[in-house]
Amino acid sequence: MSDFKLWLQSVGLEKYGEVFASHDIDLTVIPDLTEQDLEKLGLSLGHRRKFMAAAAKFRAAPTSSPVASAQVQPVDQLAPAVERRQLTVVFVDLVGSTALGRELDPEDLIQLLRQYRDACTAVIARYDGFIAQYLGDGILVYFGFPQAQEHAAERAVRAGLEIVEKVGQLKQPDGRALQARVGIVTGLVVTGGATGVGTAGEETVVGDTPNLAARLQSLADPGCVLVGPTTHQLTSNFFEFSFLGEHAIKGFRDSISVWKVLGESAIENRFAAAHAAAAGPIVGRERELAFLYDSWQRATRGDGHVVLLAGEAGMGKSRLLEALAERVSEEPHRLLRCQCSPYTVTVFCSRLRHCCATGSISAATFRPRKI
Repeated sequence: MSDFKLWLQSVGLEKYGEVFASHDIDLTVIPDLTEQDLEKLGLSLGHRRKFMAAAAKFRAAPTSSPVASAQVQPVDQLAPAVERRQLTVVFVDLVGSTALGRELDPEDLIQLLRQYRDACTAVIARYDGFIAQYLGDGILVYFGFPQAQEHAAERAVRAGLEIVEKVGQLKQPDGRALQARVGIVTGLVVTGGATGVGTAGEETVVGDTPNLAARLQSLADPGCVLVGPTTHQLTSNFFEFSFLGEHAIKGFRDSISVWKVLGESAIENRFAAAHAAAAGPIVGRERELAFLYDSWQRATRGDGHVVLLAGEAGMGKSRLLEALAERVSEEPHRLLRCQCSPYTVTVFCSRLRHCCATGSISAATFRPRKI
């Protein structure tokens, strides 16, 4: 098999091998082909887009093409180890894309799809999602992959809500708004093994989770985000949901509970929401808690104090402050909170006049007041 046919196979376009061969097209011609050339050769819109994306990567690194890399690398380096892990899978779809294809000029359609995809990928990148596949106007995204993430399910739901919002701000040529719908499922999958080489090489994720996410997406109304049972359980303290009942899903023996995401909960603080089910007594921080309480008592006597509590993420900074708040809850005070978002780099709180680096600082000011 020629290098060019291997390259076509690597990008999933091997069916056009004879067409390209009849026009004397080989690897040296790839960088110069235009979308108009591909249209004349009979490639569909989706396949033209796929070819152009692969050609752009080929053009950027012609001396280390996907084919060459596949030929020189040992087989065992191309097949990652199989691993069982929990992922949150998001499936995004553009509503009414078939009708758009009939109504719009191809160039207008391409521009609109590009805007839709750019809006989605920007949100996904912000929440550290991993785009596994573009399926026409559908997008398959993993959260918690390839690196594990804290609060992967919460990140996925936030991304889903923001995607439907951003896509809803895009306009068709006639002024009508675009709409997206999203399905989100958290579950156990098996990862590992490449399904192809080069640009078509993608990490295989095997299990019911991706299929269920696609099914939930198809159930969603335009502009809606639907989640499965595990995602709902992991995020119920952060978002408001509407239970849509048990649904018989094609390909699944048992009925699946489905929830619609209504929006973010009005929580007072993220720590309380994340640990609502299991906020046990504080252990091993008696000395630090005593120091904080002593600072509080001195402040109540007129000797003002500001305490900066810093440490690595997960060390228990927020829990320590919660313990202090619990201890002084019966005493007159005013509690001002500044919270850091895990989805932004820095947050500025004008009330405390302090810039908190995300995940590394917890801050609270207790001000005695007369009742």
